[in-house]
Amino acid sequence: MICVFGIFFVPDMEHAVRELWRLVRPGGQLAVTTWGPRFFEPANTAFWNAVRTERPDLYKGFNPWDRISQPEALHALFLSAGAEAPDIGAEMKSHPLHSPEDWWPMVLGTGYRGTVEQLDPAARDRVRRRSLDCVRTAGIAAVEANVLYGVASKRN
Repeated sequence: MICVFGIFFVPDMEHAVRELWRLVRPGGQLAVTTWGPRFFEPANTAFWNAVRTERPDLYKGFNPWDRISQPEALHALFLSAGAEAPDIGAEMKSHPLHSPEDWWPMVLGTGYRGTVEQLDPAARDRVRRRSLDCVRTAGIAAVEANVLYGVASKRN
């Protein structure tokens, strides 16, 4: 059973993992991936600062992966759901930005799109411009794309 970058969208993650674990056959495995610490930094901070300027009520209102972005939290989630001896791995990587304009499609390709869509068109454009200006000014050439992998094997 595999869940790739999705378990954090479920309000009751423990229940969801428990159900996934229940579906794993003896000898099978449950694998879950989630974003690790410092998701999309340093451009992430520029995005959220621009959002806060426009709509303080939306500031960091949608970061569900933060609940399990640390290895200890993902490990605890597996255990609380009854999964046996989970193995948690961390992969610390970066994703290149070939130009500052690469940043905005990344924003729109994540759960951040929901925040962007709550902005009126003028505010949306200002957030985009502020974010891109910050990436350009700071010379950001890559963002962190850290991932956690959790795997548990069910005994025979």
